[in-house]
Amino acid sequence: MRKQNVSQKVAVVFAYLFYASAVASVIAVGYYYIQHGGSHPSVAAWAAAIVFFIGGGVVLHVMGRADIPDFRIK
Repeated sequence: MRKQNVSQKVAVVFAYLFYASAVASVIAVGYYYIQHGGSHPSVAAWAAAIVFFIGGGVVLHVMGRADIPDFRIK
């Protein structure tokens, strides 16, 4: 069993928050696309937010689940 320190647990929690924000951004893209069409700047901004949240979530998830050795001098 691997040990997870507190910062890794926090990183995993934030990764799930980023994934939830990506889902909310998908909903926002759909709403603005229906209301204003595909050429509206808000559709592009929310689409960029999807990429950001998914990318950040993956990075945080990997950081939180990595098996990091103990580098303290004993």
